[in-house]
Amino acid sequence: MQRIKLVREDITTLNVDAIVNAAKTSLLGGAGVDGAIHRVAGPGLLEACRKLGGCETGKAKITPAFALPSRYVIHAVGPVYHGSANDAELLASCYRESLKLAADNGLQSIAFPAISTGIYGYPKRDAAQIAVAEVIVFLRGSNDLIQVIFCVFDDETYAIYEELLAGPGE
Repeated sequence: MQRIKLVREDITTLNVDAIVNAAKTSLLGGAGVDGAIHRVAGPGLLEACRKLGGCETGKAKITPAFALPSRYVIHAVGPVYHGSANDAELLASCYRESLKLAADNGLQSIAFPAISTGIYGYPKRDAAQIAVAEVIVFLRGSNDLIQVIFCVFDDETYAIYEELLAGPGE
């Protein structure tokens, strides 16, 4: 089994231990991936998120997945892109925090969307480079997770991840 896998699918259909939600700081749903996850999971997810009291940018929190096929949802709050070095650190932190939560909860598979690349405006290639680098570093230092899936929705993002995953360092 590949430890890192790339798929072009709807993340809400994946049967993995956890899917990562590209969440807003309120954790109360929104557009894009966030809205889709909340719609499929059902009202229980919103109620669970209310109890968490929000989440800071660059951090992550975990809830049950309710009606989703995954067991958990890890809510990671990515940065709104401004072009600063802090944006890159906050995005990298989303991936580190999500991976740590997965490992701390004994999860063996996790699926990530392309965090912050939708309405938050992060350039897709830059975001993918950060995501791939953080996952590779984590997997090299941990045997906790068996598989990390990058789940993308469009051809452009798929091609970027495909190129990065085929390159040196994998």
